[in-house]
Amino acid sequence: MNRRTTLLFALTCAVAVGNLYFPQAIVPLIATGLGTTADSAALTVTATQAGYTAGMFLLVPLGDRLRHRSLLVALLTLAGLSLLAAGCAPDLPFLVAASAVTGFTTVAAPLISPLAATLTDEGRRGAVLGTLASGSIGGMLLVRTFSGSLGEWWGWRVPYVVAAFATLLLAVALSRVVPVLPPPSRSRYPALLAEPLRLLRTEPELRRSCLYQATVFAGFSAVWTCLAFQLTGPAYGMGAQAVGLLALVGSATMLCAPLAGRLVDRQGPGPVNTVCLLAVLVSAGILVAGGLGGAHGFAALIAGTLLLDVAMQCGMIANTTRVYALRPDARSRLNTAFMTCAYLGGTAGSWLGARTYGVAGWWGVPALVAALTLVALGRHAVAPRGMPSSVRRDAPGGPRCAPGSSVPQR
Repeated sequence: MNRRTTLLFALTCAVAVGNLYFPQAIVPLIATGLGTTADSAALTVTATQAGYTAGMFLLVPLGDRLRHRSLLVALLTLAGLSLLAAGCAPDLPFLVAASAVTGFTTVAAPLISPLAATLTDEGRRGAVLGTLASGSIGGMLLVRTFSGSLGEWWGWRVPYVVAAFATLLLAVALSRVVPVLPPPSRSRYPALLAEPLRLLRTEPELRRSCLYQATVFAGFSAVWTCLAFQLTGPAYGMGAQAVGLLALVGSATMLCAPLAGRLVDRQGPGPVNTVCLLAVLVSAGILVAGGLGGAHGFAALIAGTLLLDVAMQCGMIANTTRVYALRPDARSRLNTAFMTCAYLGGTAGSWLGARTYGVAGWWGVPALVAALTLVALGRHAVAPRGMPSSVRRDAPGGPRCAPGSSVPQR
């Protein structure tokens, strides 16, 4: 894992994660281009996230069974072809189907993190995985700016085509860089699939972290799915690129993640979860003012989405710290369980957000975020306090960035 390989892996994470999020900025353009309603066009976002959730559960465990080079190249190639098909879609059903395939095959980020941990000495592992996490966060936040601007200038199909070629180029690059390693496990595929479910059944702290992340990520997805409707609607009358420009503000999250990791090391995941969940609740209150329109309403949208982004990402660091401390020998399988639940929440949030906006307008979206957060806070109120003992028993010096983690823990 030299610097060039690390940067290539980080770029791959950025593009792969970005493929999940860039459609959020161009939903109104898709609706106009295909002659359908905005909430129907939002099915492309829901389908992408649903496909990714299925890919997390069905494909990521294969990282313990197959050679990483072959698996990564094959999946990136399929993702690139499905993006190309989406860009050429003649109607909405075809686009939704292609989006589901894209989400299903674009699981490179959770496959690359365990590979990077394997290739890196323990003394450098945190720095390398931190770089990969920055790539993932950057891809998630900045790709909306990219796709919104391209869509406004040249139409909604162009972002899909550009993403397709970027993904295919990365497949070629990884075929030359990723070393051929023997698979770490000889378990049969059914056994690999069953293990995350067993962990969910036997590990209450895993279930708790999954609930926190699923509810917060659902609210996050609902807000970002509906922002395009609100900004391009009568309250603001902006173009699709406004969603991308708003996402640029969220790039501050990349700076907050290391601070959150240090706080988790000092205080434990519980207190950080408390602050993050309360911050999400506050962000929902701020976002209510986004329905007013005008300069004050737009300022509220900026402040509310920034706080929501920071709280969601910092909460994920706290949750993954708790999860990876449970079973150091099963971190990849824990990652599958945790991320599958998180993206199930995100998928449900996108669908619920679009439906809520259609019924109640923008005012209903912050109310949905608040309701979801109260569910997590209710569970958190009865949770044991303090750092789990397993975290303290982990490697000397406290919890480290675990193999297979997608976020830095220091």
